[in-house]
Amino acid sequence: MNGQEEMGIYIFSGIQTYEEDHFGNIEIEGEEREAFTIRYKDAAMVAAEVPMKIYHPNRKNLMMHQNAVSLIMNQKDTVIPISFGNVFKSREDVKVLLENLYPQFEKLFPEIKGKIEVGLKVIGKQEWLESKVNENPEVGKMAAAVRGKSEAAGYYERIQLGGIAQKLFASLQSDIKMEVFSPLEETAEAAKANKPTGDKLLLNASFLIDRDKEAQFDQKVNEAHEMWKDKVDFNYSGPWPAYNFVNIRLKVEEG
Repeated sequence: MNGQEEMGIYIFSGIQTYEEDHFGNIEIEGEEREAFTIRYKDAAMVAAEVPMKIYHPNRKNLMMHQNAVSLIMNQKDTVIPISFGNVFKSREDVKVLLENLYPQFEKLFPEIKGKIEVGLKVIGKQEWLESKVNENPEVGKMAAAVRGKSEAAGYYERIQLGGIAQKLFASLQSDIKMEVFSPLEETAEAAKANKPTGDKLLLNASFLIDRDKEAQFDQKVNEAHEMWKDKVDFNYSGPWPAYNFVNIRLKVEEG
């Protein structure tokens, strides 16, 4: 390649715009890259020229993408999220992609104009979860049955003990959904409770809210936290573009 790096076009997000927007420079893997728009009608992709290669989703790169999107959201109120790591060969390819996606964008623009996504994870505190398990009478009986038995003899009781704990955890998840998620869902434009994973996660939710109602929504999150803070931790994040509410397929279908 004669020392010349082949360059490609990295895309951050779609936006609705009627003008030439400037977003300044974005640092990508140690190099300052100018962010620019590639436009079609009232839509544009915010992009930067980068070396053509695979970008690994390590923490630094993900933060770079996230920070760039936050920068765009500070200037624009209609931002369509594009997932991390999409690099195209040329501006022309991105233009073709944008023309292909335009019918989807056109439908989405009025739906997401002035809206942001926030995330809420509710994580049970270890001591509280253990106390809930231990105060369950069935658990006490089963633990007593296991005690003093050999590993092999206590095997089925241990499986049942695990089953009881799982049932209890599912009922705590359902309580949190009713008492935390449902009231917040009422204030949001749309809400999604994603499947919680891990042994302490009681709720993993995303909410689409009006920018104008962000303070009101924050207040509701604070009220819920106040009620539950001794038992759980809240991990509240955002604002993001509507990642969980927009499904854009980026690949242009091969003809």
